[in-house]
Amino acid sequence: MTDLFVASSGFEPSALAAAIPPACRRPVVVAPRPVPDDGGVLVDLPAWTPRRPATHLLPALSLLGDDEYSYRFELSVHTAGAWSPWVGGASLGAAGFVPIPSRAGALASDVDVFVTPEPAEAVRLRLRFRAVDLRGLATAPWFVSLSAWDGARVPAAARPVSGLVRLAVPPRSQMEEDETIRHRICSPTSVAMVLDYLGERLDTRELAAAVFHPGLDLYGVWPAAIRAAGRHGVAGYLLRFPDWAAAAWCLGERLPIIASVRYAAGELTGAAIPETAGHLLVLVGYDGDRVLVNDPAAPDRRSVERAYRLDELERVWLERSGVGYVLFRPAAP
Repeated sequence: MTDLFVASSGFEPSALAAAIPPACRRPVVVAPRPVPDDGGVLVDLPAWTPRRPATHLLPALSLLGDDEYSYRFELSVHTAGAWSPWVGGASLGAAGFVPIPSRAGALASDVDVFVTPEPAEAVRLRLRFRAVDLRGLATAPWFVSLSAWDGARVPAAARPVSGLVRLAVPPRSQMEEDETIRHRICSPTSVAMVLDYLGERLDTRELAAAVFHPGLDLYGVWPAAIRAAGRHGVAGYLLRFPDWAAAAWCLGERLPIIASVRYAAGELTGAAIPETAGHLLVLVGYDGDRVLVNDPAAPDRRSVERAYRLDELERVWLERSGVGYVLFRPAAP
């Protein structure tokens, strides 16, 4: 079971709820007012209680506007009758923040995800935010999301494999980009495809530069993709998909999913690359027991559109990271 908690400022709550799978949807709440803090502001979100204690916690900030800003998430969990110390994730943006531990007891952050082997009965999340003009956080629409997953698997019999959905997501190949980055930019290439589908056609290299995290030397930091989409007026969240039914719901609602997969040789029939320790591709539909994808690792644009077996995709996506980016245009604030 996955719960997606959302705290929003400037959006109609129903517009955000409409883009979240019903099985994961929790009531969208109004975000607390930011308060001044160490040259920036702090948003201290209310404690959230998952339906089942969670072990995998994935936050994201979606802010619509092109102002430069930096932020960091900090998280504390309630286990065994007590709150843990605060743990900090990786910061995004050029501004620095006072360091705090990335691990406290069983709770730890790994770049963009927080994990705890002792399941959290409740979660507290706070957002540290800095910008040249802090009024942007008061006037721009934004929301914080938190995906909380309990670690359980759904039986295969509960997964639908019928029907046909195909979204017209324009294909792009990362292998057609500059040699120095082409093997590293599956995430920005996938985001560029979905933005194109939503009416924002951007140069892949430009988007890659926007999502690049210099401190980590990575193009694939998940919240950085949500941040980059927001600069072009597109909202988004990160979700640890609990099962194929939740993914099929998104596709049926015309919402492509940028899925994080990993697989060994022979685990994904017809794959664009034979094996990978981490790769992003776009789910664009399904046809019975085949999942239709745009795989940016294909050698050229003509071969990006592919169909993978559902049982194999479930194994390399849902049984491993299960993480997906969902980008969308909500109704006007």
